[in-house]
Amino acid sequence: MNIRFAVLPMVLVAFAAGRVEAQSFGVEVFNNLMPASGGMAGASIASPQDLQSAINGNPAALTQYRGTQFGLGGAWVEPTYNISVAQPGLPFVGPYDAKSDAQGIAAPNIGVTQDFSAWDLPVTAGLGLMAGSGAGVDFREVPASNGTYASLVALDIIAGAGVCLTERLSLGSSIILSNATMGGPFVANSGSSIDYGLRGSVGADYQLTPDTNLGVYWKSKASYTFENLVTFPNNAPGVYFDVKADRPQCVGLGVSNKSLMDGRLLLAVDAVFQEYSGTELFGELFKNQWAVQFGSQYALTDRVRLRLGYAWNQNPMRDSVGDRLGGLLPPGGVAQVQYTEALFAAIPQDRITGGVSLIDVLPGVDMDLLAGGMFEKSQTFGITTASVESYWVGAGFTWRFGRGSCGEECACE
Repeated sequence: MNIRFAVLPMVLVAFAAGRVEAQSFGVEVFNNLMPASGGMAGASIASPQDLQSAINGNPAALTQYRGTQFGLGGAWVEPTYNISVAQPGLPFVGPYDAKSDAQGIAAPNIGVTQDFSAWDLPVTAGLGLMAGSGAGVDFREVPASNGTYASLVALDIIAGAGVCLTERLSLGSSIILSNATMGGPFVANSGSSIDYGLRGSVGADYQLTPDTNLGVYWKSKASYTFENLVTFPNNAPGVYFDVKADRPQCVGLGVSNKSLMDGRLLLAVDAVFQEYSGTELFGELFKNQWAVQFGSQYALTDRVRLRLGYAWNQNPMRDSVGDRLGGLLPPGGVAQVQYTEALFAAIPQDRITGGVSLIDVLPGVDMDLLAGGMFEKSQTFGITTASVESYWVGAGFTWRFGRGSCGEECACE
């Protein structure tokens, strides 16, 4: 077999494997790995409990952070990804049954917020560096896979601001510069390609009652073009094709309430919609998807908070696919696209999380711990079956300076 060529399905896996294996919803991680929100199954649109979630999610919620605050966190995601090709029928790939040999995923998130009350402006700005993706699949130890390997590292640089229009209503917006590096996808064609994508977001946060907040945001899609990344065996030597891929536009709705147990219990629910029908490549593999996140936080003492969460999402995989991906015709047609679905199987639908927060472990310093698990799910695509599950653990520290030490009651005062 000639393994100098790169099969398009592997390119798609290279773009998205990190998100698929990192308990994502489709290709978006949202706030599932943030220091505090991660313990609440990502619920954070109305009342985020860490500044990174406000920067990365609903920018209007930035007004809930005053003074100067800095957050540093990260999570380790350990996926288990198995694939089984039951019989011959795929070009260049034989039957095999194996577990991906790719390593776990380290997902950092860093953010800083600054209010402008010193200038008598009801504005809080935020800047963050967030892990957009970082993982891969690796079946190179299996001869029948023909050296299947793929990887992607993506970082999002986010700049946003929220403004208090009234004591109850805040609006916000942000701009996101995403840098993605794609490597592989075959050993004998192990080059890489880098591209940048831009997306923006707008949001609103409204205090319906003293104990209830409503939040909403919209985030545009991000488009990438990985140049000269794909070649097929019938091409003339040195002929490569560009690969286009989009992350979908998203709409999020959230509500939070802290009226129970004398204000010690915070409950939050988020619903997020992803529109895959308008995306390059992913629209040919995924359907539009809803995800629902339920989170709770209980203040055990003034310095200790306990968190639990549960999330459910629709299975976004298409029941039927065509023979093309992003305008390209890969070898094998429909069978090859089904193989792509199996490699790109964002199929798990249930996950649980937990966490704990320790306030003022040092003066003005908070610590958050989180853990979660995504239940195993299997699905068959043509002659290929995929099985995916994962667990993750993480931690974060927040430094609060000046008015940042006053807490949530400072928002839009």
